Amino acid sequence: MQKILIVEDDVDIQDILKNHLIDAGYKAIVASNGVAGIAMFDDTIDLVLLDIMLPKLNGLEVLKRLRKGNIKTPVILLTAKGEIEDRVKGLDSGADDYLAKPFATEELLARLRALTRRQGEII
Repeated sequence: MQKILIVEDDVDIQDILKNHLIDAGYKAIVASNGVAGIAMFDDTIDLVLLDIMLPKLNGLEVLKRLRKGNIKTPVILLTAKGEIEDRVKGLDSGADDYLAKPFATEELLARLRALTRRQGEII
């Protein structure tokens, strides 16, 4: 069972994402801020769903720290910041994908499957 780390400060979105992931057969764990997200990350995490606008440490900084640590785990940024320059900045910061809120759960799950499929091929 693949393990997904959700780093999101909105409790309602946390619950929705966690429930959809569990229903789709994933194990989901949740962090409510950037510092907690980094602390909860370990080598058992298969993918990270990461909000950008987080308390304590924003998502782009979390992403940069993960990548500086040579962590190659796929990261999908989930954020309300949907302008082209925001998407480019997120992808250039090391994200593997970027999905602006609001989004369809079916699309998120498809993107998640695509990235974890690729991860399985690399390992």
